[in-house]
Amino acid sequence: MPNSNHHKHISKPEILEPESFGEILDLDHPGAHDSQYRKRRETIAKLAKEYRKNPEMEIPEVDYTKNEQTMWKEVNEVLSDLHDKHACKTYIHARKKLDMPISHIPQLKEVSKKINNFENFKLAPIEGLVDSRTFLSQLEKGIMMCTQYIRHTSRPTFTPEPDIIHELLGHAPMFVNKEIVEFSKFIGRGARLANEEQLEQLGRLYWYTLEYGMIEENDEAKAFGAGLLGGIEDLENATRDNADVRPFDLEEIVNTDFNYSFLQKRYFVVPSFEILKKETEKFIEKIVK
Repeated sequence: MPNSNHHKHISKPEILEPESFGEILDLDHPGAHDSQYRKRRETIAKLAKEYRKNPEMEIPEVDYTKNEQTMWKEVNEVLSDLHDKHACKTYIHARKKLDMPISHIPQLKEVSKKINNFENFKLAPIEGLVDSRTFLSQLEKGIMMCTQYIRHTSRPTFTPEPDIIHELLGHAPMFVNKEIVEFSKFIGRGARLANEEQLEQLGRLYWYTLEYGMIEENDEAKAFGAGLLGGIEDLENATRDNADVRPFDLEEIVNTDFNYSFLQKRYFVVPSFEILKKETEKFIEKIVK
C-alpha cells in the first residue's frame, strides 16, 4: 500500500525551457477564432510559465469555471462507459487506484502526488505543445509535461491538442503501471541522445503507442493510448468495425507519419507491454551506440 505521507518533501522536478511552442490555436480547429477562449487559455498558460520560472513554486491550481467543470463531467461520463468496453485492464485498474472525481476537475498537483506514490512519476504544467526533444526527454526523468486548460465547448468529443481531459483521463492512469513508466523513460532517453531523424522516429513510436496504442487482450484490441482514452471520437473511431488496426511492427511505426489535427487513420496493437518494452530497448540501443 502506498505511503500517504510520501509527498510531504517531494522536490520540484527541473523543467527545461522549451526550444519552441506549437501555435496550435493558429490552426483551424475548435476555439481558434474564439477570443474569450484564447484569453482564458493565455491566463492558464501564465500559471505554467510562472511555475517553470520559479524553483520554489508548487504546481499552480487553476480556478476552473462552472462551464469547464460541466464539460469535464459530461465528457467523463461518456468516456467512463467507453472505457468499460474498450480500455485495457491495466488502465481500468489504474483509474480505480487514482479514483479521480467525475463531478469536477481534479488539480494537476493532486493527481501528480497520487501517481508519485506508485512509480515515482510526476506531472508538470506546460503552456501548450512544445518541441519533441524537450517534451520526450522529460520522460526519462519521470516527468510528463501536461496542459491545464480544457478543450473548446464547440466540440467536446474531440481535441487536436492535449488538454486537461486528455492529460488526466488519458495519460495519468497509465503512469501507475511500472512497465509503462519504464517504456516512457526508454523513449525519453532515446530522445535526449537522438539525431533529428531518430528523434522524428521516436516521436512516431510515442504517437502510435502512448498516444494511440492498443494492446491485445483475449483476442481483442483494447486501448491504452491517451489520445484514445481521453477522446470520445478517437476511441469510437479506433473501435469501429472497419478501423485500420494492425499488428505491432516497430519498423512500420517509425516510418508512418501522423497528423494530430484529425482522427487517426491507423492503429497498432502490441501483444503485451513486455514485448513493447523489449522492442523499444533494441531500437534505443541503436541510437545510443
